[in-house]
Amino acid sequence: MTAVAIREPGPPEVLQAVERPMPEPAAGEVLIRVAAAGVNRPDILQRMGLYPPPPGVTDIPGLEVAGEIVRLGEGVREPASGARVCALVAGGGYAEYVSAPAVQCLAVPANLSLEEAAALPETFFTVWFNVFERARLQPGETLLVHGGASGIGTTAILLGKAFAARVIVTAGTARKCAACLELGADVAIDYREEDFVAATLRATDGRGADVILDIVGGEYVARNVAAASVEGRIALIATQGGHRAEVDLRPLLTKRLTITASTLRPQPVANKGRLAEALRRNVWPLFGVRQLKPMIYARFPLADAAGAHKLMESDVHIGKIVLLTRMTESST
Repeated sequence: MTAVAIREPGPPEVLQAVERPMPEPAAGEVLIRVAAAGVNRPDILQRMGLYPPPPGVTDIPGLEVAGEIVRLGEGVREPASGARVCALVAGGGYAEYVSAPAVQCLAVPANLSLEEAAALPETFFTVWFNVFERARLQPGETLLVHGGASGIGTTAILLGKAFAARVIVTAGTARKCAACLELGADVAIDYREEDFVAATLRATDGRGADVILDIVGGEYVARNVAAASVEGRIALIATQGGHRAEVDLRPLLTKRLTITASTLRPQPVANKGRLAEALRRNVWPLFGVRQLKPMIYARFPLADAAGAHKLMESDVHIGKIVLLTRMTESST
């Protein structure tokens, strides 16, 4: 099969199309003929040598795919061979075939193409786990999302609004802010033009955000504390702004705040399977009644993964970037 390998740590040009043996599904796994694969920030970190795959996982990047199941591993009864699925994988998505734990597969929603479905797993698993499970967002509460125009951010807007939250986002340009508002955000803050803490407090009549989803870290941690409401919950999922933070602990005490943090890739299959079931039960029915759709900004052929990475690193995109194999269907 054709796959995209990382020749050595470095810039996007180190991504090269190569021939690799087709993977064999292990017990509990399925083999998927990939139609499309999502591109995510962790892929870039892996390419740079900063986010190695977990032990035993292929060195081929790619954390989410959509396609057709063509072979079942031992003990697998569902999903069936021939089923159209999207799947969360720990690696290997940048390829024509990938093996995935059966419990990490979800049926492609009827109103989505395979291209659109490939943009779901990484962000939907992440947002559901961190915003709704760990940070316990409730209807009527205010959710502040940093990086509102990113794949994570656009997903958080969709799910926050689907579950009756008020959504405030930060983004780096007026164009991105406008796109977030069009997607459903209630307030969009251009963080280059105004202080998001003051803007959040102003938008909530001084109360602050109940839940904050942070992909930045660094100096944002202390500012999140200032922007949070009493009993607020801060969910940290990335550190794009730095790995270290200095925080005055007194506001955490007086506001009774909770700070939670997680990363998805190293978690056991059982945990990811539980998350898949939670999405199947709580979110997948909404694709029909609320017409949820991921926002896809650009599509690239699998062989041009380098181009997809260059676009992501330019930080001009809004929503998701996907790679397509030769058998992909047209998006709807």
